[in-house]
Amino acid sequence: MEAADQTVLCQLLAVDLTDYCYRVCSRCERVLPVDNNNGVTSSVCKFCKSKVPKLLYRILMSIATDTSVKTVICFDRAATVLFGCSADEFFHFTKLNPTTASMVNQVFDGEMLRMTLTRPHNLNAQHMRVASVVPLRSGFQPAIVTLRRLCTSNASLGNCSTKK
Repeated sequence: MEAADQTVLCQLLAVDLTDYCYRVCSRCERVLPVDNNNGVTSSVCKFCKSKVPKLLYRILMSIATDTSVKTVICFDRAATVLFGCSADEFFHFTKLNPTTASMVNQVFDGEMLRMTLTRPHNLNAQHMRVASVVPLRSGFQPAIVTLRRLCTSNASLGNCSTKK
């Protein structure tokens, strides 16, 4: 594990969207507990009793710096910069357009970024956290903008695709 917080210039190699979000209380943002019986996340917060959940990003990313390739974890604030929308909005967009989640790696392929990486708060955690991210390309557009454009321009073909 890295010894200290650091700011790196890096290239984004891959984004793992297998398990990219988690449910929290929309009022206090505490993680909603999983029901022990069937593995489903409860919709009622144990702390503030709110019944309105929301999703937050938690994304594993592979990045390459000038000296190494590493896996980092990108939480909601930094991920929202890259995706351009909330995790809820991205979840609903991918439900309406199932092929778009698999296109994210194509959208971000080779994107140059400046990331501030911090040590994890949990000593058992394996990966550095992305505290902030700044796209370095002047024409950068968040993933949702590119995906919407691709889906709109290819709507006549009946699909969302990066191939024409």
